[in-house]
Amino acid sequence: MATDLKTSNTKVKTAAAAKPSVPTRDLNGAEVLVAALINQGVDNVFAYPGGASMPIHQALTKFKTQVRTILPRHEQGGGFAAEGYARATGKVGVCIATSGPGATNFVTCLADAKLDSIPMVAITGQVARHFIGSDAFQETPIVEVCRAITKHHFMITNFEDIPRIVKEAFHIASSGRPGPVLIDFPKDVQLEKSKGEINYDPEMDLPGYHPECKAVSTSLVRKTIAAIRESKKPILYVGGGAISSECSAELYTFAKAAGIPVAMTLMGLGAFPGSDDQSLHMLGMHGTVYANYAINDADLLLAFGVRFDDRVTGKLAEFAQHGKVVHVDNDASEIHKNRFADIAIHGDLKEVLQALNAAWTEADKPDTKAWHKQIAEWKAKFPLRYNDPGRDLILGQHAIDELYRLTKTQDVYMAVGVGQHQMWAAQFYKFDKPRRWMSSSGLGSMGFGLPCAMGVQAALPEKLVIDIDGDGSFLMNVQELATIHCEKLPVKIFLLNNQHLGMVMQWEDRFMKGNRAHTYLGPIDNPEAEGKGTGDHTELYPNFVQMAKSFGVNARSVAKKSELESAIKEMIETPGPFLLDVICPYQEHVLPMIPGGKGVRDIITE
Repeated sequence: MATDLKTSNTKVKTAAAAKPSVPTRDLNGAEVLVAALINQGVDNVFAYPGGASMPIHQALTKFKTQVRTILPRHEQGGGFAAEGYARATGKVGVCIATSGPGATNFVTCLADAKLDSIPMVAITGQVARHFIGSDAFQETPIVEVCRAITKHHFMITNFEDIPRIVKEAFHIASSGRPGPVLIDFPKDVQLEKSKGEINYDPEMDLPGYHPECKAVSTSLVRKTIAAIRESKKPILYVGGGAISSECSAELYTFAKAAGIPVAMTLMGLGAFPGSDDQSLHMLGMHGTVYANYAINDADLLLAFGVRFDDRVTGKLAEFAQHGKVVHVDNDASEIHKNRFADIAIHGDLKEVLQALNAAWTEADKPDTKAWHKQIAEWKAKFPLRYNDPGRDLILGQHAIDELYRLTKTQDVYMAVGVGQHQMWAAQFYKFDKPRRWMSSSGLGSMGFGLPCAMGVQAALPEKLVIDIDGDGSFLMNVQELATIHCEKLPVKIFLLNNQHLGMVMQWEDRFMKGNRAHTYLGPIDNPEAEGKGTGDHTELYPNFVQMAKSFGVNARSVAKKSELESAIKEMIETPGPFLLDVICPYQEHVLPMIPGGKGVRDIITE
């Protein structure tokens, strides 16, 4: 976030909304914090206790009828679960940890939320104020550690500031471009007693923080429509900003009225229906050939809620070099940052689309018949495809294709880990609604899938929530199997198990002559096999079915393509959480692929 929080003395006052009933007298600091969270509408927190956060946990038990506390088995699991909650609902996710190692276990989660613009408040216990700076037991300067990976950060040093800081943290996390906010809370302030009435809706004091965008410029709307009207090859390039601004309906109306094809980033999947004929699906490094070709040939690029990330652009100098760019974003620092915009609109994407729809006329619709014909030819020539290896083996692509076929009529919420399975899920599972796709996109955090799905399921207990994961990624937070069992969260885990770090292995194959450098995850039988792996899976390691059952989670393994449909149905229909271990050959690559730093001309399809 580029905004300086310290440049003026302006005070912000927000209108008070109807709030839950919470006590206003005779509370300690920890109880005031929890009451303030409830006052912000918090109904779930993911919290792991420790010495410096024990008073907060005691307070949470006092308010257990108003807020559910879910105990993850690792602080990182709690942080990713809070992200999942936020990604699925649009509300601020909340996670709590103790000081020292508990707090530092949030670092990856905060960096992940920062890069993907996810609203989250992370609360860490801290040693008592008089110990700060003395290298006390479990003391870390977590505010300093996280300064660069949070949107903002607080340390509560005065009891009276607790309600204001909580209110400000939620306002900052959820307004403008969303992001994570850290609250560090010394233990002695947690234990301090109130001396009078507590006001949970105080005036905020946020000097210099002005996330509100100016009113949409009529002139820029007219210029944008004129550019569309004159174009022959327009394309919509849509990202996560369309999800966070809740503008999918407006985007659909505009795209249909203008007849413009829509390509989405990894963060933007679901902003426009993936099953619609106008969808080009995902663009970028592992995007469809036709999306990348269309971007390359477009004469007008409508970049809505995107940041021209390197995984999308590849070689920036060659990205969409033939086209004029209209860039809309609510973060002014993103405008012109990576790519110059011919028409730059700093504004809320929902409001901009509303203005475009209001001003649009049938006469503005460009003549794109030849453009749509060309795209249809590319789609026919370069579909997403894979070759059946025979022998009744299950390819990862086929597994996800089959999962989509069997669940597409349900309202599925999908979380993924990071790796080949993540890209195959983005390619072969079509999302028609926003907030159904949860992916660690900017940071690429392995171990994200299971705890994220856990947070989604806590937020939406009646929905079907599936974690598509890989064996390497899944193992990084496998302990959360205990959480989904104990908390009765019926997450379904669709595990593509190839005994390798598949994406790194793919790069070894493509760019390092196939030399295996510690990407094989199975047992080493002899020096000849080290780092290579046979791929025959005669000795599966670890045994995920046994592991899941040891946590109280139902599980099954499937290795034959002919048995996959029945296995998926068993996973979906079995009450409670379920792990389906899908055994896949390891030789497959995610294609198409644009190598890092290369352009569309270098796309690999075979």
